[in-house]
Amino acid sequence: MRLAAFTLSLLFFAGICQAQVGSGNQTKKLKKHEHGQAKNIILMIGDGMGVSQIYAGMTANHGHLNLDQFQNIGFSKTHSANDYITDSGAAATAISTGRKTFDGAIGVDIDTIPATSILEYAERNNKATGMVVTSSMTHATPASFIAHQASRKNYEEIAADFLNTDIDVFIGGGLKNFNQRKDQRDLTSQLDDKGYQLIYSPDSIKFAIGEKIAGLVYQEHGPKYSEGRGDMLSHSAQKAMEVLNKDTDGFFLMIEGSQIDWGGHDNDGPYVVNEMLDFDRTIGIVLEFAEKDGNTLVIVTADHETGGMSLTGGNIEKGEVNAKFTTGDHTGVMVPVFAFGPGSENFRGIYENTEIFNKMMVAFGFIE
Repeated sequence: MRLAAFTLSLLFFAGICQAQVGSGNQTKKLKKHEHGQAKNIILMIGDGMGVSQIYAGMTANHGHLNLDQFQNIGFSKTHSANDYITDSGAAATAISTGRKTFDGAIGVDIDTIPATSILEYAERNNKATGMVVTSSMTHATPASFIAHQASRKNYEEIAADFLNTDIDVFIGGGLKNFNQRKDQRDLTSQLDDKGYQLIYSPDSIKFAIGEKIAGLVYQEHGPKYSEGRGDMLSHSAQKAMEVLNKDTDGFFLMIEGSQIDWGGHDNDGPYVVNEMLDFDRTIGIVLEFAEKDGNTLVIVTADHETGGMSLTGGNIEKGEVNAKFTTGDHTGVMVPVFAFGPGSENFRGIYENTEIFNKMMVAFGFIE
């Protein structure tokens, strides 16, 4: 068994979460809007985020995260159709379409037949839609909400699938898959023709004024939070909510903390914690919006756990974490599901990851 150990002292993370999460033993709890139908759904995916990643971030932040506020909590089973341990493509497809599929699949079932995603159902019902990620937009998780490909490696084909939808806002990396293609097509010009405001810099996100925004702000993936990405995720989420909320029919928004997973693959504890805290800060901003709005269902979950991260010691007062990793890959453990807002009570319990799709469809009133 592979064991990689680390110890980190992260006193400087004490104030990283923008929304207040309480002090001492007192933590704010969200209590409103538990029942009923949702006008909006914001699905937040911490890629590779298991309970150890969450508690490592909580310890580094001296015992609290914005996640503390949730009261409706469950667990999902993450296995794919062909493997006990899923990859991100199959896991995201299960969440987005309600279909278990094979590892590497993007928005298709086990027979490679396209499966309609919750984002596409939202579009069909006149809702605005959006995605915000810290990876490339053509990476497995975001791709599974908008594309239909037999392989997650079909990056240019996935980019072309964006032109087949009416998604209103998407912000992340992956510019080269849109304008440096083998087929010589420049998809950015086609996006411009479709009325998108094109943004190529993270610093420009908060100044965007378009009703439709294509933010391809990195050539490939975004940098690590610790290497200069800054507040790109929270600023992008804020902008997406601002734009999508103008639609009187409501909206669906997927937000991914993409690089929690990469820290796990690297067996890099500080990387995991930095990304976890950045994701949690964005959770705080989303919860603030949802609590004021009253019609927004917020779901926070993971596609799978990465790294087999185990916490072997720590000190909450000092913000210290001791941990070991058992693998450089994904694991098969269940992952948590947190929910707040209309329909959130339905996310309690233990269920297959495909049920997240079904529960969202019920919350939107698309099925009973």
